[in-house]
Amino acid sequence: MDKNEELIEEENQDYRNQLATVTKEGKRIWIYPKKPSGKFYNARTIVSLILLAFLIIVPFIKVNGHQFLLFDFLNRNFILFGIPFGPHDFHLFVLAMISIIVFIILFTVVFGRIFCGWACPQTIFMEMVFRKIEYWIEGDARDQRKLDAEAWNGRKLFKKALKNIIFFIIAFIISHIFLSYIISMDKVISIISQPPAAHLSGFIALIAFSLIFYWVFTFFREQACTIVCPYGRLQGVLLDQDSIVIAYDHKRGEPRSKIKKDKDQTDKGDCIDCHLCVDVCPTGIDIRNGIQLECVNCTACIDACDAVMEKVNRPKKLIKYASLNGIENKSKFKVTPRIMLYSVILVVLVGILGYLLSVRTEYAVNVLRTPGMLFQEQPNGKVSNVYDLNIVNKTFHETPVRIKLESPANGELKLVGKDIVLKSQQIVETKFLVLLDKTSLKRMNTPIEIGVYDGNKLIKKVKTSFLGPVEINEQK
Repeated sequence: MDKNEELIEEENQDYRNQLATVTKEGKRIWIYPKKPSGKFYNARTIVSLILLAFLIIVPFIKVNGHQFLLFDFLNRNFILFGIPFGPHDFHLFVLAMISIIVFIILFTVVFGRIFCGWACPQTIFMEMVFRKIEYWIEGDARDQRKLDAEAWNGRKLFKKALKNIIFFIIAFIISHIFLSYIISMDKVISIISQPPAAHLSGFIALIAFSLIFYWVFTFFREQACTIVCPYGRLQGVLLDQDSIVIAYDHKRGEPRSKIKKDKDQTDKGDCIDCHLCVDVCPTGIDIRNGIQLECVNCTACIDACDAVMEKVNRPKKLIKYASLNGIENKSKFKVTPRIMLYSVILVVLVGILGYLLSVRTEYAVNVLRTPGMLFQEQPNGKVSNVYDLNIVNKTFHETPVRIKLESPANGELKLVGKDIVLKSQQIVETKFLVLLDKTSLKRMNTPIEIGVYDGNKLIKKVKTSFLGPVEINEQK
């Protein structure tokens, strides 16, 4: 490679040294993406509508009087698909989070950053809600640039005010929706239906969330994907040459050239350098430069390029879903050792999680003889042992608990303290005594069985041992 070629190559790679939305001086470059259209954009719109409907409707769905999905991080209470999970299920939550992370890794290794373009809430709200409203009020990219450049007048003031008012209203609604997943929809309705002083902390949280969402979708925008979100940077670790990504087929497209009449272009590539793939990009990158952390796989460049290829009578899919090996070597997708490893780990994790969920009971009961204590001699020839009872109510309803000595039948059980009433998600620890006739003890450790009941419904039978006098064992 001669010096000129080296300089060209260095210039072509310059995009890797800086963000597309920031100048060398560190100043923000405002992105005006052209309004996209095409089959992928239409498909994404349908998917977004389904996901938005799911997001809005789910907080209103109740199972047994409780929200279908709830993520109460403050009190460490969660409801997943109508099943309650409390602090005592933390191990299940951790295992589920690890499984989700491994799934994301595996999904990214195979399909790249497809989640960002099709299912990420940031992309869906930005591109399918706020951006559509912006196009409706201010027009396409050229109209927006012209509006921002002109002096303030009545027309500009009206459009900017209308857009920002609508943006804040939507942000206000979004904050209510997201907060309903954290504190429940019932509490959100209570907060908005009563004076602010009655729920001051909740009211402040709603306003704070609203302002944050408004700022993100009005001003911060694509910076959330390129600066804040770590997922783009993880691509460098997760992606390989066989990952399916949105890629430009440089084998077919290069060298680029403008279409000119009466000029032989047989030695040129299919890319006519129209720049539309860059114009529609919501993060301002040129997909022809290759995989970049700013790319959110939104498919806007695919739709734009396909439309141009159709107009110039050239094959579509110059920009497409493909692997780098697929473009370079025309090879088909293959299962790599890394995919196999992640798949095995994921199957193992899901299997363990599935088993733990299948054996999970509504109540967790533990009965242990109080550590450090031997038997106690009681009047009338009886011997007692003290036991610790730990019981967790994982259900939604309050449970009156009754404990009974199942065997031996001639024994007696006395609860220390008042009757046990378990509230939802409550953990109770108490003590009880078991008394047996000294004459019925045949050895030092006598097996006994304790029954724990919800009213008359058996919750669990626990087997433990009763410690008797040592001399009984010696006499035997």
